[in-house]
Amino acid sequence: MKHTSLTRVFDLLDVYKTFHKSDLLNKKEDGYWKNYSNTDTLETIEQLALGMLSLGVKPGDKIAIISTNRPEWNFIDFAVQILGAVTVPLYPTITVEDYAFIFEDSGVEFIFAESEELYLKAKEAANGNAKIKSIYTFEPIAGASLWTEVKELGQGQDAAVLEPIKASVQVDDLLTLIYTSGTTGRPKGVMLTHHNIISNVKSLERGDFFQINPRDKVLSFLPMCHIYERTNIYLYLFYGVSIYYAENLDTVAENIREVKPAMFATVPRLLEKVYDKVLAKGNELTGIKRSLFFAAIDFGLKYDPMEKLGFLDKIKLAIFRKLIFSKWQEALGGNIRAITSGSAALQPRLSRIFWAADIPIAEGYGLTETSPVISVSKICPPDFKVGCVGTLLDCIQLKIAEDGEICVKGDSVMPGYYNNPTATAEAIDPDGWFHTGDIGELVDGKYLKITDRKKEIFKTSGGKYVAPQLVENKLKESAFIEQCMVVGEGQKFPSALIIPEFNALQVWCKQQDLALSTPEEMIAHPKVIEKMNEEVLMTMASVARYEQVKKFVLLPRLFTISDGELTPTLKLKRKVIVSRYEKLILGLYE
Repeated sequence: MKHTSLTRVFDLLDVYKTFHKSDLLNKKEDGYWKNYSNTDTLETIEQLALGMLSLGVKPGDKIAIISTNRPEWNFIDFAVQILGAVTVPLYPTITVEDYAFIFEDSGVEFIFAESEELYLKAKEAANGNAKIKSIYTFEPIAGASLWTEVKELGQGQDAAVLEPIKASVQVDDLLTLIYTSGTTGRPKGVMLTHHNIISNVKSLERGDFFQINPRDKVLSFLPMCHIYERTNIYLYLFYGVSIYYAENLDTVAENIREVKPAMFATVPRLLEKVYDKVLAKGNELTGIKRSLFFAAIDFGLKYDPMEKLGFLDKIKLAIFRKLIFSKWQEALGGNIRAITSGSAALQPRLSRIFWAADIPIAEGYGLTETSPVISVSKICPPDFKVGCVGTLLDCIQLKIAEDGEICVKGDSVMPGYYNNPTATAEAIDPDGWFHTGDIGELVDGKYLKITDRKKEIFKTSGGKYVAPQLVENKLKESAFIEQCMVVGEGQKFPSALIIPEFNALQVWCKQQDLALSTPEEMIAHPKVIEKMNEEVLMTMASVARYEQVKKFVLLPRLFTISDGELTPTLKLKRKVIVSRYEKLILGLYE
């Protein structure tokens, strides 16, 4: 794919004027994949842009998108871009109050909402906001205007009127406003320009990151309203691959088997679930099959693709890949050449075992404010260190502050927060360094390692500093622990709230002849508590004594976004959780 003069995000589309692709964008409808070709895509975007022009959309106007991933998301996004207007993507899961704040703060004028539920939320949030002119929906809803009405407005119009508008869009013009959910306080509008995102895409184009080509398919299921997946989509368009959108998170496994993608982006949580399911199946095996399965697992947990194997280990790996790990490949469609993992720390054991299974994981790190990638592991050929988040992109400079905070500056770093000079000044110092809020270090002078969030480190009553994320990641190495949160600010020792992996625990209960069926029954049983204590002790063996979890309490349900305990990117809202479980936490120290 040859891109000439790629300076603005919508320039990515130019190559598709001559490059034919029958399945550029794809979604599943009524059990069948509906394909949008390059011609369909360009015509729809053009007609939408002309329709929006008829509605009075001008450069700088704000257009909100509230939707899961689907081709219509791309259509609206690019139509807005070529008019010099600004997209404001919002999570479908946030509250009406947050919608109302973002609409008001950003000055949104038009809204595109996916479903009836989201239309009603947007309508309620828009109530009393005189600036909002109309709400359109992607799905037909009684009493609502359909997005195709905007497209129809543009049909038959002369597309030549768009050319001077497109030509006037500058590289440093605002492309999008992305409101970060944050773990506390009001959302902040991150301003990202065309140059910010294009510099990130160009830095990722080199073949040592991902080897994908126009013959490949990718599956997309992380939310496009977050910059992680959105920049991925632009990267896929850069490479000319076919983009398939998963129906929903519950159908990801099924959609992967159907699409057979060469690549997809994910978060560690999904990889943890894949591994836990594989382990649960392995626990049901008997005899030689069981022995071989766990021999492969033990080998994989120690594997490092950066180290040369001896003769015997090479033979072992070949056998394990053929007899055991090939099933993992099949479950992921049989064509996977790369999985990118971001948004949270990936447990080193998962990196090792997926690489052993010949499923390369490229772990990366970044923030919305950095468009988003700061660093990522190289996989062609492998150049990374297990437990680190890869090497820096060439569009970024990095320094580690005296207190260990990671600071960056460069082409992909935002100009600031919208309507919020105070927050901008707090985040970007006078020398232009953006302070990430993450603590880290450079290993071997090149591999970035994240050790914790600056604001989340707490001090025990003994004066020792504890980095909770490190301890939580060690706890989650147990196949019996799904979620956890480490606490202990001002206390003698760290403790933890733990939610077991109830599927694995159910299998264990059956093996122990324990007739326990519900999570509530399981976490109350002495033998289960004893088992979980063994798991905690095992995972804490490699942790400094002062960081070790001494006590814990088991909870019967997961922390969720809908209950306000997780951000939309699945980060713990620690203050909310501490407040909710205050009595239980205090009980651990009585």
